[in-house]
Amino acid sequence: MESSSATSGGSTRREATRQKLYEAAVTLIAEQGFSATTVDEIAERAGVAKGTVYYNFASKSVLFEELLRHGVGLLTASLREAAERTARDGGTKVDALDAMIRAGLVFIERYPAFTQLYVAELWRTNRAWQSTLMVVRQQAVAVVEDVLRAGVAGGEFSDEIDVPLTASALVGMVLVAALDWQSFQPERSLDDVHAALSRLLQGRVSGRSAG
Repeated sequence: MESSSATSGGSTRREATRQKLYEAAVTLIAEQGFSATTVDEIAERAGVAKGTVYYNFASKSVLFEELLRHGVGLLTASLREAAERTARDGGTKVDALDAMIRAGLVFIERYPAFTQLYVAELWRTNRAWQSTLMVVRQQAVAVVEDVLRAGVAGGEFSDEIDVPLTASALVGMVLVAALDWQSFQPERSLDDVHAALSRLLQGRVSGRSAG
């Protein structure tokens, strides 16, 4: 039991250290770019020794790749939880999509630097972590695809919907609208932005106006 407890404690400390490194890296890379950011700067920003960075990650590229996995994993989990919560409450598939939009906005409001970085990386095709980026992106989009397919199967959506493209469009809509909100319309509230996207969802996906 003591050995297990010690192992658990060590794991918790390591996760806390990795979290600090993620936060330092995402802030620095968002500010000055991947190439310009050094391991020394990441270590200094995180408040750890340079060797600690290499103890947790083999290189700066590996750190960034794991950062993408970690961040998009959090987004995916929040989208999935929103859909599952709506289902438990007896909501429709449109309600689930609307809840996922709000969950995405909440995530972006909490992690604006990561979101900015993630969207920027989607446009680059020459990175060592491109394959990883495509995998984690698809994991997030797949959660939306599942709701759309269930809506089509249940007759709530038209069977003419292009599920993969519609799911990608919905995720992209939230990302781009949220970045615009954060950068150019910061005076607007999350509720206000959500309401605008909700009206768009109701009119275009469900085919009805939002009352």
